Amino acid sequence: MSFETISVVGLGYIGLPTAAMFASRKKKVIGVDVNQIAVDTINQGKIHIVEPDLDMIVNAAVTEGYLKAVTRPEPADAFLIAVPTPFLPCEEGDIPAPNLSYIQSAAKAIAPVLKKGDLVILESTSPVGATEQLSAWLAEVRSDLSFPQTHGDNADVNVAHCPERVLPGQVVRELVENDRVIGGMSPRCSERSVELYKTFVLGECVVTNARTAEMAKLTENSSRDVQIAFANELSIICDKLDINVWELIALANRHPRVNILQPGPGVGGHCIAVDPWFIVSKTPEEAKIIHTARLVNDSKPEWVVNKIKLAVADFLQANPNKTAQDITIACYGLAFKPDIDDLRESPAMGVTQKIANMHAGRTIAIEPNITKLPEKLTNVELVDIKSALVDADIQVMLVDHKEFKEISVNSGIVIDTKGIW
Repeated sequence: MSFETISVVGLGYIGLPTAAMFASRKKKVIGVDVNQIAVDTINQGKIHIVEPDLDMIVNAAVTEGYLKAVTRPEPADAFLIAVPTPFLPCEEGDIPAPNLSYIQSAAKAIAPVLKKGDLVILESTSPVGATEQLSAWLAEVRSDLSFPQTHGDNADVNVAHCPERVLPGQVVRELVENDRVIGGMSPRCSERSVELYKTFVLGECVVTNARTAEMAKLTENSSRDVQIAFANELSIICDKLDINVWELIALANRHPRVNILQPGPGVGGHCIAVDPWFIVSKTPEEAKIIHTARLVNDSKPEWVVNKIKLAVADFLQANPNKTAQDITIACYGLAFKPDIDDLRESPAMGVTQKIANMHAGRTIAIEPNITKLPEKLTNVELVDIKSALVDADIQVMLVDHKEFKEISVNSGIVIDTKGIW
């Protein structure tokens, strides 16, 4: 059975590019999102996120009539769910647990329009067992249809998990070129999912079961988290021993079997800072290294804040005629990684917010990829690079955007968490 109409639920950093890629292959695509502004923007042929080349693809898809956005699902042959999977509220020090309410809401939204022969794929990064839970939620609403947990290959509706694994800033290219891990709840579910993704995917579609596919994505990001934790811990050790950590890493990496990553102010984003907790929350006794890595990376922003506090004290000692209120602190970068506008789980955001809350003087932020600050950054001014270089007494490098690599800082106290100055 071919897929003539494809619905993508969730039009964010993954859903919208995915919808656009199907539409670019002349498939009718219905994008679904609860955000009316996003829906209206897309229907104008524009985009509400920053991603290179995506604007051209979306504009062409909308103009040619292959892509439209709506707030309520409509009938389709395949449904891809790409909604957030944040944490449930928890006390400080507790292990965060995943919040599947967005997936549940998506299931309830698409269930009324499902029909025999449809395919449902969960793309959201999810804890092990989430795809089975999604299928169970669908079955609760649509008792007139059969699902793979009870009917296997003979189910009326096929269900699978296929996690996204793309790099922000290179999503369009990687959606096409990267291999995909496809975990169906039955062999038939996997077979039909491969058929769907081969509409535009040039990489290999590797088939496994749903639970292994879920764990594969969590494993990829947990591996990165552990490696970054080693680099971040090394940077703290080197600071104490008065060693340049970037020079040290460059020397160590000359060994043919060593590849240490670069340290920073922490770990951010919707994947690496989140996914390891899905493993830890499920198997807290077994996930010792993964848990420790999370604690190391989550504590790094506070270490940076303490370095800034010491810098303020050093400045006041060197300038006894001034008070803390006279000091301007510049925070370079708010995104969770270079050259994008994505602020989700950003350690740079966390550092900037803490500085603004505690500092009596001005806290200014330089983020070339956004035009206005998020509401939670109260007491922070968004300024350009030139103003920051002139006004700031303490310069804090948090994100190595390309614009920052082109400047040199010749005044004030410099705290460089990325090793570019």
